[in-house]
Amino acid sequence: DQSFPAKRAAAARADDFLEIARPYLIAKAEEQASRCSQCGVPFCQVHCPLHNNIPDWLRLTAEGRLEEAYEASAATSSMPEICGRICPQDRLCEGNCVIEPGFGAVTIGSVEKFITDTAWDNGWVKPLRVVADRSGQSVGIIGAGPAGLTAAEMLRVKGYAVHVYDRHDRPGGLLTYGIPGFKLEKDVVARRVARLAAAGIVFHTNVDVGRGASLDDLRARHDAVLIATGVYAARELMAPGSGAGEIVEALDYLFASNRRGFGESVVGFDAADRDVVVVGGGDTAMDCVRTAVRQGARSVKCLYRRDRENMPGSPREVAHAEEEGVEFVWLSAPAAFSGDRVTGVHVQRMRLGPADASGRRAPEADPMGVEHIAADLVIKALGFDAEDLPTIFAAPDLSVTRWGTLRVDHAAMMTNLPGVFAAGDIVRGSSLVVWAIRDGRDVAKAMHTWLMAQASTARVAA
Repeated sequence: DQSFPAKRAAAARADDFLEIARPYLIAKAEEQASRCSQCGVPFCQVHCPLHNNIPDWLRLTAEGRLEEAYEASAATSSMPEICGRICPQDRLCEGNCVIEPGFGAVTIGSVEKFITDTAWDNGWVKPLRVVADRSGQSVGIIGAGPAGLTAAEMLRVKGYAVHVYDRHDRPGGLLTYGIPGFKLEKDVVARRVARLAAAGIVFHTNVDVGRGASLDDLRARHDAVLIATGVYAARELMAPGSGAGEIVEALDYLFASNRRGFGESVVGFDAADRDVVVVGGGDTAMDCVRTAVRQGARSVKCLYRRDRENMPGSPREVAHAEEEGVEFVWLSAPAAFSGDRVTGVHVQRMRLGPADASGRRAPEADPMGVEHIAADLVIKALGFDAEDLPTIFAAPDLSVTRWGTLRVDHAAMMTNLPGVFAAGDIVRGSSLVVWAIRDGRDVAKAMHTWLMAQASTARVAA
């Protein structure tokens, strides 16, 4: 039967930021991997953005060949243990497992996490092997999140001098500061970064491109530049009183919590002994409500304008939150906020109308339903859009789409500026970590092709 790693009791895990599931024992991992039917058309692999060789490493795990299983997993993913922890497998590989309807999917993500953690523990994760010396050409990467780190790894393996610039004091982007430790403990990210640094990748932290150095400065310094900044502009609440004190952005709240986890002193953004309302229905909203529980909130409610079935967040994350005491107020949207420092939310009850462009039924106001919820901390988790990069980077010629994302030639993954590439959420919009990894992999290949052509042209000219 399907068996996930045992979760710690909800009361115990709500007191800390450690991951909630205990690791598999070897026998259990082998047993769960053996449930794979090795079907002729592996829909799990088809629906994985990385097209991971899932049946292969499940078979190797079932046979006890764990080092080979790790090597098969690492062949297509630069961060398998991270994807195993935070991918919404129920919407991707496991959701398309052929045995899911009758017997429960193979626990692909849990096995993926197990084999790579085992590889780290046993020294099977080797240093990066640089296959050539192309250090005469250098690459500058703006953003040390999953897309940037993946591209950095692949380009360093090809032999280029790689420099990564990030606005924060630690690499990792949202892996480090946006995702709570109970989903992704930070030493898991740190060891990946350390492996890259050991291979000669140079990290420049606390560099906010556009302030300390412009995009033109980096273009002059490097043969090619990759923009992999992600999207950080929070979508706003359009309701009276939304500018009141103690109504905060989700990422500001999560960043503050993670900084406390690193031992830093942070003023504000603390849910202790407060009535917390989180507005939103995605995975970021789930991160916020579960963080508030761990900070000792008096009550935690999540307002979402649709119902459970139409929620974009992972059903597993919703279940974890409910176990930990979060109350979900479905079919609800904030109509207004009370107080100069927020004291409550006037909630408009909603109902579902016809499907919209996303395929989900569109919410509309129920004229008979308005109520008031007490709240002295409101967290907005409505999603993210691109920042105004042409202005921030002092690069007015950098072309963007009508959504503010960077416009690229999707075959070459290059912007309209020669030698400036872009990948990840800053191109596709707010998405999953696994898609950022895929984009980082693809853009590294495109950059390598372009850099080789540039080098060849230079040799001919000489």
